[in-house]
Amino acid sequence: MDAIRWNADHTLSLLDQTRLPVREEWITYTEYRPVIDAIRTMVVRGAPAIGVTAAYAMVLAARQFTGTPDFGPRMDRAAAELAASRPTAVNLFWALDRMRAAAARCGGDPGALEREAVAIHREDVEMNRAMGAFGAAVVPPGARILTHCNAGALATGGYGTALGVIRAAHEQGKVSMVYADETRPLLQGARLTAYELASDGIPVTLICDDMAGALMARGQVDLVVVGCDRMAANGDFANKIGTYSLAVLARHHGIPFYTALPSSTIDLSLPDGSGIPVEQRAPEEVSAFAGTPTGPAGVSVWNPAFDVTPHQLLTGIITERGVLYPPFGQSLTERFSKV
Repeated sequence: MDAIRWNADHTLSLLDQTRLPVREEWITYTEYRPVIDAIRTMVVRGAPAIGVTAAYAMVLAARQFTGTPDFGPRMDRAAAELAASRPTAVNLFWALDRMRAAAARCGGDPGALEREAVAIHREDVEMNRAMGAFGAAVVPPGARILTHCNAGALATGGYGTALGVIRAAHEQGKVSMVYADETRPLLQGARLTAYELASDGIPVTLICDDMAGALMARGQVDLVVVGCDRMAANGDFANKIGTYSLAVLARHHGIPFYTALPSSTIDLSLPDGSGIPVEQRAPEEVSAFAGTPTGPAGVSVWNPAFDVTPHQLLTGIITERGVLYPPFGQSLTERFSKV
């Protein structure tokens, strides 16, 4: 399963995730600005996938501006516009930095930039498969796993982070059941995670977000595995809103709680999670559903897209370089300070 395709005619195609699971619809892009809108409106979403998409958008910009006298300033403007599309996912900025560096090395040659974007895409899939292999080792036989939002092939270059761990464990015959939180307000767990797992023949049960505690209390969850949009140097991390609540519930019930992420999601410039910017989204996502009001007209809405989970609630961090354990500040610095 994939959600991002770079085509032979130098165009970008994205699977419109706002249409899933009802309809699989691909949208093809020839210029970078519509890609910015695709990121903002969550046609494409998930930190690694946003980074890969932004890299390809820079290639579209280079092909659009090549030969113009102000090529450099136009490319800088394109990068700035892409960077402003969503503030929390650090992979976006990581990919743009790589593309800027590639542009500086090659003088803005679109072909060289295309090769760099393809490399970013390939490396993301490779990292996901590596972390899947490491993560599968912490999954016990017959595991019943709870996950939140979507951190699968649809949210990455392919295979997935948290779902990559689940996929690898399933391939080893370890997975008895995956419980997928619906993930309000945009239902990425219901629309995307359940869709991915069912498509791959992995047993999945969909639950409402507020059912997780009751499920844990019944002894039906063996571990929790979630994705990550940005991790600070001490292990605090941002993920889809509701992740923090799951971590607290898991700690109360003595259930191991892991996050899975590639090195591109680690932001060692931030000492702790208090510096992670949390995106605020439109109130209509909460006050209405599919165009139908679900709350009183004019009521105030608070709609953060993410929350920050303190590192003290983490059992381990699953990466492409192995599983890290406390003290996370030390293990992250030792493993990734030179990345």
